[in-house]
Amino acid sequence: MYFLNLSFLQFLAVFGTISAISVALYLLDRSRRKLVVSTLRFWIAAEQPAVAARRRRVQQPWSLLLQLISMALLLLAIGQLRLGTPAQAGRDHVIVLDTSAWMAGRSGDRTLMDVARDRARQYLKALPVRDRVMLVRADGMATPATAFETDRKKIESAIAASEAGATALNLDQALVFARHVQGQDGHRVGEIAFIGPGRTAPRDAAATALPRNLRVISIPDNVENVGLRKIGMRRSGADSELWEIYVAVRNYGVRPHTVSLSLDFGPPGPAGRVAAGSRSLTLAPGAESEASFEYRTSAAGMLGVHLLPHDSYPNDDHAELELPAQPVLAVVVYSAQPELLRPVLAAMPRIAAVYRRPENYRDNDAGMVILDRFIPPRRPRADSLWIDPPAMGSPIPVRTTVEQAAFSRWDTEHPGAAGLRTKDFILDHATVFEVGAGDGRIGEVAAGPVIVARPGKPKIVVLGFHPVLTGMRYQLATPLLFANLLRWMAPEIFRRYEISGGSVGAVKLVMDQDTAAADVKVTADDGSAVPFTMRERTLNFFSGTPGGVKVVAGDREYLYSLTLPELWESKWTPPADARLGVPRFREIVESSTDLWPWLALAGGLGLLAEWVLYGRFRRGMMRSKTMAFRAAETSGARR
Repeated sequence: MYFLNLSFLQFLAVFGTISAISVALYLLDRSRRKLVVSTLRFWIAAEQPAVAARRRRVQQPWSLLLQLISMALLLLAIGQLRLGTPAQAGRDHVIVLDTSAWMAGRSGDRTLMDVARDRARQYLKALPVRDRVMLVRADGMATPATAFETDRKKIESAIAASEAGATALNLDQALVFARHVQGQDGHRVGEIAFIGPGRTAPRDAAATALPRNLRVISIPDNVENVGLRKIGMRRSGADSELWEIYVAVRNYGVRPHTVSLSLDFGPPGPAGRVAAGSRSLTLAPGAESEASFEYRTSAAGMLGVHLLPHDSYPNDDHAELELPAQPVLAVVVYSAQPELLRPVLAAMPRIAAVYRRPENYRDNDAGMVILDRFIPPRRPRADSLWIDPPAMGSPIPVRTTVEQAAFSRWDTEHPGAAGLRTKDFILDHATVFEVGAGDGRIGEVAAGPVIVARPGKPKIVVLGFHPVLTGMRYQLATPLLFANLLRWMAPEIFRRYEISGGSVGAVKLVMDQDTAAADVKVTADDGSAVPFTMRERTLNFFSGTPGGVKVVAGDREYLYSLTLPELWESKWTPPADARLGVPRFREIVESSTDLWPWLALAGGLGLLAEWVLYGRFRRGMMRSKTMAFRAAETSGARR
């Protein structure tokens, strides 16, 4: 016999309070009685009011006892007193179903996921009917598929809908989550049943101890697999059209394997592809091998990486990476002496320069416009570089002009002066500008700025001298200055690309140079922002679904094609005290009986009986009988 809604101490506390109130009401009862007298002469007014003596004992103990018994019966009904033992009450179980990428592997004619679903259904049928069950899908994250349910059809539907994901199993996180949700609402804690082969991602050494109520239902996974692990690509520093390609392959099986690794390049789809390289690799059990390739192209396209022959886990035998085209900046130079600027621009391979006479000026040129000592009738719509413009018509107001002025200072915080230190040259003739708010003072003489950059759309840079016609023509700073200005105006032209093909999940990027977090942008294929953390040069982000991620950091752009599945690193061994396998099927006999309907009925009848025997109903009946008796006596006396 046990309570379902109350504990025994709670029952005693509530019943004790009700009993104390009832006894106090009986002891403090001061009900008035009506006296009938024949004349006022029998009523003697007392000089002092009569002192009412407080009642020291209960006048109607049987009435009080009947009320207390009835209240106790009603309280037992509220607490849902049952016949049986509390061991037969329901418990809360959590099924942790492995839905990691490895579960897509085939064992015979079935996948590991098919076997795991069957084991989950068997475990569900072995549980008592009263028990509640929650299904948790576990891969890189623990995701509850249901709440705690007694409806077995809902659990079976969730099991049937479970599919292999794209990330590796994070077992520690899944077990911590399962232990956290158990017992939160006061129900008895049941088992945490993990169903899977136990192939996990790297485990945290500081992880908490495993739960004591753990049951492990292992799935055999004798799957031989050789798959692509990682792909890296970057343009060569010596040749901007040459891609350096790096591919890592791993043997996850227990036998050595020889595979063929091949590359092709072309438009999306199988048609029009050309071979880009091939290599044969022999891998020992559990070993990882690397292969490097080179491919020359400046065009955009798709690079396919293939691994043959296919095995029982083909999801990691193929990867596609999108290569961007080599960017080229169109520059239109308006100059009466184009030979002065031709050597400087020709040294930059990503610049496509076109030279025109000033009289052929057009204001609709795209890309970038350089105006050499020339004021056009209309300002260009594109970004423009003005070299020694006349005072009348200069885009930046002219303050003064100087002769034989020594160059004094570079603003190294501005990108246009990055890496420039040279100061020992004389400007034969220079124009000093009047800068406005927001203008960059790239280079200065004693009288003021002679190189000014104005941000906005379009961007404008003005040089108050011609670099090739002054003492600066013999300095290394001249080509560096032009390169910096072009990089500031069109940073995408000088952006360095690194492309990586890998698996979904956590990504760690160690950058070559220090970059502030505010200058870093991480976006997905659809343009949505991807959360990230950054510490020193290391950037970390997480992608739970296959797709592309772009990281822009300064003049570097990192493209991630996260289409490969994330596979396991190690095999987890269950603890020695864990329960193993599906428990035996057993019929749970209903041995507890609800008593509350009978208790509620008995309590109600007890209160009704007390009211009839001792309440106002009884006093009214006695008063009626007395009045009838007196009426009869009066009638007899008159006769």
